[in-house]
Amino acid sequence: MTLIQQLITIAMVVLGTMVTRFLPFLIFPAGKQTPNYIRYLGKVLPSAVFGLLVIYCLKDVTLFAGSHGIPELISILLVIGLHLWKRQMLLSIAGGTVCYMLLVQLVF
Repeated sequence: MTLIQQLITIAMVVLGTMVTRFLPFLIFPAGKQTPNYIRYLGKVLPSAVFGLLVIYCLKDVTLFAGSHGIPELISILLVIGLHLWKRQMLLSIAGGTVCYMLLVQLVF
């Protein structure tokens, strides 16, 4: 890339970042009530995203080959257990990820 292309790329990244940061405050000012559909999306999207991530992570698990999905099952059970015990989303996700990586790298 030439210097001009690099500068244009950096400027576009900065512009994109600024637009995504400032646009919600311009569309939904502080004194105005948030529309119902935005509040609805705020309620349902986090669960939908996690459901999508679970499906994406488990889509290539083969029960009849390799480790037969055992590391995935153990990690899922750990995530559920941690979440029921501590109710900390980040702890549950991190614990499951570390458990899975250790199982895959050291055991299976």
